[in-house]
Amino acid sequence: MCKIYKHHGVFYFLLVLLLFFKNAFSREVDDIELKVTQYIDKSWDLLTRKDWLQSSFDPKLSVDELIVYLPPGENLKEVETKNPKIANHVKFAYLSKDAVRVKKHGLLYLPYPYVVPGGRFNEMYAWDSFFIELGLLENKRFSLARNMVDNLIYEVINYGMILNANRTYYLGRTQPPLLTEMILAYYGKVPDKDWLKSTLPAIEKTYCLWTTAPHAIPHIGLSRYYSGGEGRTPEESPLYYQKVLNYFKTHEVSDYDKKLFYDGTKNRLTNYFFIADRTIRESGFDITAKYGPFGAGILDYAPVDLNVLLYQMECDIKKIHELLGSNKEASKWQMRAQRRADNINRYLWDEATGYYLDYNFKKKKRKHYPFATTFYPLWAGIASKAQAAAVVKHLPDLLMKGGIVTSTNDSGLQWDAPFGWAPLQYFAAIGLEKYGYEQYAMEVAAKFINTVNRGFEKDQAIFEKYDVHAINTQTDNKIKYSYNTNEIGFGWTNGVYLILSKYLKKHCEVC
Repeated sequence: MCKIYKHHGVFYFLLVLLLFFKNAFSREVDDIELKVTQYIDKSWDLLTRKDWLQSSFDPKLSVDELIVYLPPGENLKEVETKNPKIANHVKFAYLSKDAVRVKKHGLLYLPYPYVVPGGRFNEMYAWDSFFIELGLLENKRFSLARNMVDNLIYEVINYGMILNANRTYYLGRTQPPLLTEMILAYYGKVPDKDWLKSTLPAIEKTYCLWTTAPHAIPHIGLSRYYSGGEGRTPEESPLYYQKVLNYFKTHEVSDYDKKLFYDGTKNRLTNYFFIADRTIRESGFDITAKYGPFGAGILDYAPVDLNVLLYQMECDIKKIHELLGSNKEASKWQMRAQRRADNINRYLWDEATGYYLDYNFKKKKRKHYPFATTFYPLWAGIASKAQAAAVVKHLPDLLMKGGIVTSTNDSGLQWDAPFGWAPLQYFAAIGLEKYGYEQYAMEVAAKFINTVNRGFEKDQAIFEKYDVHAINTQTDNKIKYSYNTNEIGFGWTNGVYLILSKYLKKHCEVC
């Protein structure tokens, strides 16, 4: 009996010791998360742009004059009068009708304060703004959240579309469509039907952009990315284009016809390459090799991400009309959403591999390139239970130690392995949760939260992207093309961190 008691004593001692360290570790994690959330709350102020001098500065471009361009409908004198202190530093001018060909690049006027991502991105970005808005709403910064939405609506009315960002070199280029998600997110916190109704013209114009040429692919009922503009993108380093040129000169390409993008006789990139290059940036995945080297084949694809977002937009518009009492209009949007869902499952679902894949509508086949966008149809509720189960089987391929990896291919481009990005964690976690895979959703959330926490412990900052293989913020020698820094801020990581942290706490309370 004494021996047994003695062994029990050791067991209980070890158990108490284990619980002590577990509780100590838990307190340490809670302490880190508290510091991160405090950092995020303070960072909204640091990332908010109200001053035209501060917002005119562009780390990506060397200019001899800071210019803020206004659309013709604005009162230039009134804007100048409101900003007398910066008159000697910033020039206010009207945007010309031939705006896409503007020679002196500058900032595009927006009427309300806005949050920038951070680092070299000192302007308001389109799809970043959705995740930023979610964070602002979590921090109860409702006025600033509405400003973000109203600025995007202003862009549609005054600049023709939601812009990649509010710089002149982004004119003619948009980004993944999340406007209706932003509108409903704000409305969910501050239900104002008059404001909701006022958003409809911008919503309809945005939807029309994506469902007419050159974005529409009529014969399959889906859409593609297709950016306006000509020549090199001013915000990109000339070194990038030299590297692309050298690659085409020395490598064979099997993903697409290289001659469309590279003129070997004159050793130069073609105009068609620059359209494709602008378009991969419109997709938000700048740059990835999922459409071949440098994403140059993107013009021939119906992407999973875009079409799922358009399906969700159609569902959102249905909901908006229901909220406004327009049931007849709502039913029209329901039919549009259903048609798109059917086409997504017809063209983008790959039964053989269990992935949602981008569809090359010229070759009439899907491209097998495992990418985190395979979770988007779960987020939107398009997948059947069987399709969702098949996607979930690929978690071992896409869920790394630090979260969801962008793709399984290490291409030397930042939107591929080994990097994980906040938006892709959001879509994956919410998608898994929607289909009843709560434990996997929690694992995605917990791993990414841990990755952000570890980065914060080391550098006291939040970053644009993370190496989810090694669980660190290092980008040195991992990105071979385009900018290779890891920017600090960071707007969309802030927003997704708050959402996923709240999700974990909610489930832990239930547990």
